[in-house]
Amino acid sequence: MVKHQPLQVYEKQVFVSFVTGIYGCRWKRYQRSQDDSSRSTAPFLHIGALVTVTAISWLVAGYVVRRERSNFQVMMLLIYMVVLLTVYLAPLTFTCPCIMDRHSLRLRPDVIGRRGAPMVAPENTMVSFNRALQYGASSLEADVTISVDGVPFLMRDRTLKRTTDVSKVFPARQYDDASFFNWTEIRSLNAGQWFLESDPYWTVETLTARDRGRMGNQTVCSLVELLRLAAKANSSALLKVRRPPPEHPRYRTWFMDALWAVQKAGITQKRVTWTPDTDRGRVRGLQQTANEKLSVEEMRQRGLTSLTLHYSKASTKDIQEYLANNVSVTVYPVNEPWLYSILWCSGVPSVSSDAPQVLRKVPYPIWLMSRNAYRFIWITSDLVSIAVVIGIFGFQKWRMRGMQNYNPEQIMLSAVTRRSSRDVNIMKEKLIISEPHNGLSSTEELCLYPENGYATYSH
Repeated sequence: MVKHQPLQVYEKQVFVSFVTGIYGCRWKRYQRSQDDSSRSTAPFLHIGALVTVTAISWLVAGYVVRRERSNFQVMMLLIYMVVLLTVYLAPLTFTCPCIMDRHSLRLRPDVIGRRGAPMVAPENTMVSFNRALQYGASSLEADVTISVDGVPFLMRDRTLKRTTDVSKVFPARQYDDASFFNWTEIRSLNAGQWFLESDPYWTVETLTARDRGRMGNQTVCSLVELLRLAAKANSSALLKVRRPPPEHPRYRTWFMDALWAVQKAGITQKRVTWTPDTDRGRVRGLQQTANEKLSVEEMRQRGLTSLTLHYSKASTKDIQEYLANNVSVTVYPVNEPWLYSILWCSGVPSVSSDAPQVLRKVPYPIWLMSRNAYRFIWITSDLVSIAVVIGIFGFQKWRMRGMQNYNPEQIMLSAVTRRSSRDVNIMKEKLIISEPHNGLSSTEELCLYPENGYATYSH
């Protein structure tokens, strides 16, 4: 037979688990909060934390207001009050870029199509770049690799296996470096069918039959094709050029191969941004950017005026420092409206996105509000929470007092309320009026029949 523990024992275990769980989650979140996103959204997450802590007051009050007093009850009450007070005052430590005056808001950040629009079309293909321009991208970003015969083409991975049918056309070479294929071999591969088959972003079902046909016939795109498209659309290009391995025949001339493609495309050099920032003296007329976080002094020494940073490394403070020193910052990857809104409020001039079709639906920062408006929401929420907590503690105390005053005679009387009769009323009078040492006489008998739920009184 299972021996059940008293309810009080289980309640202690629940409370201890709850408290340790809170601090465990907070510590893990602290370890993960290397970036600035959690602080930026903290004013809005505060409302959810306030609702949660207020709701927990029902459990705390139900345990604390018991007649029996123990040190554990006092400790739990103190812990809860400290947590509640911390949540109430937490906004004093929050810093969010979107809590600002609307007149101080900068222009909407430009959206760069990162590999085109890879969520709705095969990445680094002409149809993907065209889609990005249709969704309002002001610039196109691509990864450039140099073929064995010196033709720059667009490929993100080291191999061709993921985004082409090289495993069918050249099965023995499917794991070879993409740069060791010549342009004729690369051009013979299909670069769109993989997208329709794998459906990496669950968007294929939204495509029309015509779009599927176009995507299924895509080939690997050359750098010249991309730059001509950018020039025709009056947009710019951000190129991430991958240097070939040392054993590659174009290892020493890859730089000139890429520059030749830029000149052949006929695009204005000022519209082309180049990374990495090596061979600065040879890239005259082209803008260069770094993919690592540098100080302003290091930027000046290298002669750079722009940075491309991952969003986890671009804090609001760093962004404002760069902008104050005329350093342009591009943040990647920005695919969610909330992150785009925060970076907009921070003053970022441009973002690189895999989802330009999503960001074009954000005409305004979704969390922008003035400081006075946020203070009003914060103070009002705290006052409402205080009123609710006081009401819950008062109700639980009244409820517990009623349970403590409920004696056995009342419990027995409640069992006979199913049928109203003259005999039952007489029985109630005798039970209530009689003295404690008196009861029913030997000739009076009260019988309860639980099987039919009725009570009888005999004299």
